[in-house]
Amino acid sequence: MRAPENHLARPVRNFSLQLSSTPRGARLARLLATEQLRTWGLPSHPAELIVAELAANAVTHGRVLGRDFRLLLYVVGDTLRIEVTDTRGDRLPCPQHSADDDAESGRGLLLVEALADRWGVVPGPPPLKTVWAEVGAGSAGQCPVPPRR
Repeated sequence: MRAPENHLARPVRNFSLQLSSTPRGARLARLLATEQLRTWGLPSHPAELIVAELAANAVTHGRVLGRDFRLLLYVVGDTLRIEVTDTRGDRLPCPQHSADDDAESGRGLLLVEALADRWGVVPGPPPLKTVWAEVGAGSAGQCPVPPRR
């Protein structure tokens, strides 16, 4: 008797990049993530905004000179998971619920919290931490990425 085959109904799509911990690296993370979503035929909103915020946080708060950050996107079933790993595991993110109305920063994680279905932080292994967010990959009302011309 043969053992049943283990396979997924749909393949797991994934995309991983290592980028410099600079504003340019954060910008590239957003642009390349948006292009990958386009390639997969998935909506860019809200994922591109979440990638932008998590990457900006990695280069602002998780930066260690000479160390890069990593962006990982993967889709399992109907869920897109976005992960950004930096090398400052000692600095865990915390949403700033009391940011001043005129403050120029401090609201990034509130945006992630509002846009993502779920989000969190996974520590380690030292010195790393990964901030992740999940969104529905084909939610109703989402705008698919327009075809590239």
